[in-house]
Amino acid sequence: MHPYYHPHFLHFIVYFNDNQDYFECHEVLEEYWKGQQDFSKEHPLTGYILMATGLYHWRRGNIKGATRTLRNALCRFQQMPAIYSDYKKEVAVDQVIQQLEKSLDRIESGECFTAFPLPISTALQHAAENEQPMQLLPKNSAAVIHKHMQRDRSDILLQREEKKKGSR
Repeated sequence: MHPYYHPHFLHFIVYFNDNQDYFECHEVLEEYWKGQQDFSKEHPLTGYILMATGLYHWRRGNIKGATRTLRNALCRFQQMPAIYSDYKKEVAVDQVIQQLEKSLDRIESGECFTAFPLPISTALQHAAENEQPMQLLPKNSAAVIHKHMQRDRSDILLQREEKKKGSR
């Protein structure tokens, strides 16, 4: 199966293009990425994860986090290994790169958040549309924009405390 036709990537497309739920984009694609045999930070899926995370930060006003993350995403897309060139048939990577560059320019100019759609092939669009129905939160709702605030973060906070204790 082509990696872009995997259910997790199809869900990523729906979250990205339909309701701009960038937090869920990150979650669903990270799960898929970590299940790859060639799981590494150089894997092409990490560019998409970083892009969604950067857009999430920008929309929430975290300019520093958005800039850093979108720059990293841009580098991943620019350095996509030749062995993944068939990915470019399904997603217009050159257009993604242009959108990331425009987003970074907008951030630098102090402009407000601007979403953009993931440019995908007609076949990939049809596959995403035909994927099992998903419950989507309303686009631009507080539930989507501030999603990380609504989850149980106790495990993350505990890990941070343990890390601090270990570095003393």
